[in-house]
Amino acid sequence: QVQLVESGGGLVQAGGSLRLSCEASRRTFSSYAMAWFRQAPGKEREFVAAINWSFGSTAYGDSVKGRFTISRDNAKSTIYLQMNSLKPEDTATYYCALRPSPVKSPSGADYTDWGQGTQVTVSS
Repeated sequence: QVQLVESGGGLVQAGGSLRLSCEASRRTFSSYAMAWFRQAPGKEREFVAAINWSFGSTAYGDSVKGRFTISRDNAKSTIYLQMNSLKPEDTATYYCALRPSPVKSPSGADYTDWGQGTQVTVSS
């Protein structure tokens, strides 16, 4: 089992930016995909972005396309989520997740390992 540790959350004004990080406890393998999900109080978990670890191909949820960017650093076993033009509706707890498959998926059920989450609050 891989431990995932998120960081970088906080409070930011609408229009601002934050960068989240997720470090894996051990070196990730090329056959993995990793993703970011978020969940706001009273709402269902929402897919944010995913990345294929080997090729770096990405996928995004419709609500964040053009504003968020997912990336990875192989040497650091870390993925990032650069969030720009933040809106109050982006307020949520953000989780990173790992899937033991190179195929990106927007379904949380396809991911086997999850971080503890980091809170992002966007004020209006």
